Amino acid sequence: MRIDSHHHFWIFDPVRDAWINDEMQEIKRDFLPSDLEPVLKEHGFDGCVSVQADQSEAQNDFLLGFAKEHPFIKGIVGWVDLQSNAIEERLAYYAEEPLLKGFRHVLQGEAQRDFMLRPAFKKGISLLEKYGFTYDILIFPDQLKFSEELVKAFPNQKFVIDHIAKPEIKNQKMNGWDTDIRAIAQHENVFCKVSGMVTEADFKGWKPQDFEPYLDVIFESFGTKRLMYGSDWPVCNVAGGYTKALNILENYTEKLSENEKAQFFGANAVGFYNL
Repeated sequence: MRIDSHHHFWIFDPVRDAWINDEMQEIKRDFLPSDLEPVLKEHGFDGCVSVQADQSEAQNDFLLGFAKEHPFIKGIVGWVDLQSNAIEERLAYYAEEPLLKGFRHVLQGEAQRDFMLRPAFKKGISLLEKYGFTYDILIFPDQLKFSEELVKAFPNQKFVIDHIAKPEIKNQKMNGWDTDIRAIAQHENVFCKVSGMVTEADFKGWKPQDFEPYLDVIFESFGTKRLMYGSDWPVCNVAGGYTKALNILENYTEKLSENEKAQFFGANAVGFYNL
């Protein structure tokens, strides 16, 4: 299967979705399964993984409702309060939902940059494996070192870094991102989503070659067995849209074997999320 491993749905709420600023006018509206399905079909994708865009359990219900109605949504990454005293009870509850594959927290937005190393947070992470859940790591580059400490502590837990940890593509800077991403890639339990790149570049002025240095680092570090394609739709619409963002990766992966391309564009996501 060809799988888009990362996208969002929402019914736009200007308060909850305040992160969508004035530069992002194109996505200040609702995005629903009926909007995405034709885009996936156009590009030959068999399905997708829906990822939380709101830190609430109501979001899980919202996404699960869509996934149960639309077979092309193969799984969801939801949210749960990993620091809650009732975390195990919540995980046991969600383990009854086969379409709920894992969880994510917006670590990039936390004032405490090593939030993921809080004892209560780590306790929640420690329980995910027992219930078969994955964990998506959403961070900025300054949090890579802390995240490496987290993944090292749980070698049997499946982790995936979202959006290649958001390096400074717009300014064409590495600033240690390359060193830190190589370090975290040494841990075999860590995968990486090649997603969200166009929105880290100059929205209107990026060129395909802007991404090559970053893609070189990612593919050298993780290899084709631990990388997965994600569109980050509809957020990608602010910086050129689905087709242009996908073209960057289809052109870059032309040098790979057919088997390696199949891994990157689907098989790795199927294995990671147990789709």
